[in-house]
Amino acid sequence: MVLRMLDVAGISEGQKVLEIGTGTGYSTAILCSRLDAKNVYSIEYDPGLAAAAADHIHAAGYHPTLITGDGLAGHKDDAAYDHIVATCAVRHIPPAWLYQVRAGGTITTTISGWMLASGLVRLTVHDDGTATGRFHTDEIGYMLARPHERPPRPTFHLHPGHTRATRVNPALLDDWTGQFLAQLAAPSAELMTTGTGVILVDVATGSQAWTEPAGGGWAVHQHGPLRLWDQVEDALTVWQDAGSPPHSDLGLTVDPDGTQRVWLGTPDGRSWNLPV
Repeated sequence: MVLRMLDVAGISEGQKVLEIGTGTGYSTAILCSRLDAKNVYSIEYDPGLAAAAADHIHAAGYHPTLITGDGLAGHKDDAAYDHIVATCAVRHIPPAWLYQVRAGGTITTTISGWMLASGLVRLTVHDDGTATGRFHTDEIGYMLARPHERPPRPTFHLHPGHTRATRVNPALLDDWTGQFLAQLAAPSAELMTTGTGVILVDVATGSQAWTEPAGGGWAVHQHGPLRLWDQVEDALTVWQDAGSPPHSDLGLTVDPDGTQRVWLGTPDGRSWNLPV
């Protein structure tokens, strides 16, 4: 998985790389073996992990620049970088990463969220401050960066709410891309599965939706101010109408005004905003 991330990033000798998430130090050592260690910068949030990783990396004979701190803030002291590679997932691209990559440089990371769906994307940063790129079909996932993790929620109880027949099969959320689109459509919702259907719970409002078999098809119950299943169903319908393409038909555009849009097909196609 680590090697595939670095392969997607397109890193070449002599280039300067900032790694977000040192972890055990394994991926950092791989970078050092490919590049001169003086071109490798790696930041780790957890002080204990950072200290252990430093021991591993130094024992392997490498001496890159290692930083303990918030990877979402990057490391501006040694910017600009040719590449940023993240071994943690994020709900959106941190602005600091964009500012710390040179024009023509790249950001390679996984976009994830509270449904734990994931998509690997490589963005190119442009002169005008935008960043664009397409997702890859690799089914790669990392733990969310700590500030992007789900907040705690109260004990869950099912509420009947408004009931109707579904227009799509809830099993579409078992598909790697189907679940990712559902997460884009309802970014503050968590996903749970039961033996007979799926449950969506919105962390912010307590809204919920849950499905069950009904008359040879499926019924959904929706409760609360948000119609979570309506949002998810609309996105899944758009995806099915497009032929249910894989992740590689999705792209991400980060605009200078801070808007971050995942689009289907082309940049002017149907899109969903990331929760910035």
